Amino acid sequence: MKDDEVNPQFRADALEERLIDFAVRVVRLSAALPKTAAGKHIAGQIMRSGTSAAPNYGEARGAESQADFVHKLAIVLKELNETSIWLRIVVRSGMSSEKLTAQLVQENNELCRIITASLKTARRKQINGKWKM
Repeated sequence: MKDDEVNPQFRADALEERLIDFAVRVVRLSAALPKTAAGKHIAGQIMRSGTSAAPNYGEARGAESQADFVHKLAIVLKELNETSIWLRIVVRSGMSSEKLTAQLVQENNELCRIITASLKTARRKQINGKWKM
């Protein structure tokens, strides 16, 4: 295993890049949704939730305390969970095919798992007093 693969800074940078790439894909999906009232509403909602995870993760990385870090990371997960629901609505409503959104749904699920694991670790460190800035 390479040193950069276990370096926490490298992993955090890589996760931030994934979140940015995810946001870009959400922007593209949103732009491709129908220009109907429903399409515009869903496009706006998915844009807000799907693009906010990356900047919120950036905020978490610059947290002022362990409690602040946990709180901001929880916001990232909340936004990803909301995006998951909007993606399912897009598919079920027929605004976009499951085939076109499948990779986006998969990436959203993977990001949720990563953030959930990070949150568990951060909360454990917070409880044990082992968190360091």
